[in-house]
Amino acid sequence: MSLPTYFDSMDYPAMIAEYGRPEDFLTRYGRVSRDEMRAVQNRRLLKVLEFAWKVPFYQRLWGAAGITPADVTSLDDITKLPTYSKGDLMASVEAHPPLGDFHGLDTYPPGRRPPLIFQTTSGTTGRPQPLLFGPKSREIQNLLLARFYTLMGITREDVIHSVYGHGMVNGGHYVREAVIHWTGAQFLSAGTGVETRSANQVGLMRDFNATVLVGFGDYIKYLSDIARTNGIEPGRDVKIRVIAGHIGAESHQAMSDAWGGPEVFDWYGVGDTGAIAGEGPDHAGLYVQEDAQFIEILDIETGQPVADGLSGDMVCTCLYKDDIFPIIRFNTHDVSAYRTDASPLGLTLRRIAGFQGRSDNMVKLRGINIYPTGIGAILTENFAELLSEYFCEVTRVDGREEMTVRIETRGATEADCGPYEALLRVRLGVEIGVALAAPGALAPLTQIEVRQKPIRLIDKRKSGT
Repeated sequence: MSLPTYFDSMDYPAMIAEYGRPEDFLTRYGRVSRDEMRAVQNRRLLKVLEFAWKVPFYQRLWGAAGITPADVTSLDDITKLPTYSKGDLMASVEAHPPLGDFHGLDTYPPGRRPPLIFQTTSGTTGRPQPLLFGPKSREIQNLLLARFYTLMGITREDVIHSVYGHGMVNGGHYVREAVIHWTGAQFLSAGTGVETRSANQVGLMRDFNATVLVGFGDYIKYLSDIARTNGIEPGRDVKIRVIAGHIGAESHQAMSDAWGGPEVFDWYGVGDTGAIAGEGPDHAGLYVQEDAQFIEILDIETGQPVADGLSGDMVCTCLYKDDIFPIIRFNTHDVSAYRTDASPLGLTLRRIAGFQGRSDNMVKLRGINIYPTGIGAILTENFAELLSEYFCEVTRVDGREEMTVRIETRGATEADCGPYEALLRVRLGVEIGVALAAPGALAPLTQIEVRQKPIRLIDKRKSGT
């Protein structure tokens, strides 16, 4: 008996019949009624649940909560299931090395197990976590991202320069697959600064006429500074027309200005789940792909649902992952909120505000919640002399909590920081110090050249230093 290959293990025509092609996303799901969407979500959830009940991790997690299969018969019952987070998955890996027991590989009969696609998380918050895909979940994940790229106006005529990591990290690989499998665009897999030196990256963009830039906002903004340092002027020598990436708290306008005026689109997803929500041409929040992703916003402290418009942890259930690694009520610890205004495009899809910070990286400074990932954008969008590299340090001095933001500047490092500190006090409601650094001086601290996600915070209150 021949073992199933990657292409034997999934039915492409069936996938397209179920999910459509990327360009069909809005016509298929953009304006369906809430009842119609709920029916699609229910049908797909039940299929994922049927598979997940065979997986030891879920048997243990749900069994400990006294849940049986009969207790969850629709999406209305999903809150009966406990949430979990990366810590639970890593505990599974430690107890059942090397892959943990949150996969369903052992549910397949001998000789019928699909090929395993193995990647990891970036390890930004600790040891990298295994990310496991079968051909079906992998290709649907690629399709979901391609939906957003199509919505953002990317075509096969584009040359896409990617600064996502292409090592063990999942991001760069499935971005590449989404592009070459679905959009037909030319793809430059430059990767991070450690894979292709930053100075070389801007040269590649110029030499191969890159028109689209994709990656994390921190590094994309940083590259614009590198380009100018090397005599390459964005907008003249590198004519980017679209930036599409994890923009997060970065200002769209500041990002566009840094690259000579391209349209900037934000999208959100994590390595486990794939693409969840993304901006459309209206730039009015991030549309959730509700047919494939069910997102709950839960209070950071209590874990209870919050009202629309209020911020909380994003908890994700993937409605398409029913082959290897089911994801049901995974707490990303990324913070966002559901938008409450009407869609300018007239779409019925729900929208989130975008990534607002991480609840496990939140700093409570004299009673005020501060997300370090948003501080740099506040400063750079208001002061043209400040560069995109910054680093936050929290200490306790004589019993008082203090935060200092160190940020690079084109100007004099001895300049008066009073205006910067005044802006942060107004925007954040708490006093925060600012210290200036020369261009490139903070790279050893942020590690922006070598990490997928740069370091933005050190909390010395925790280390005792």
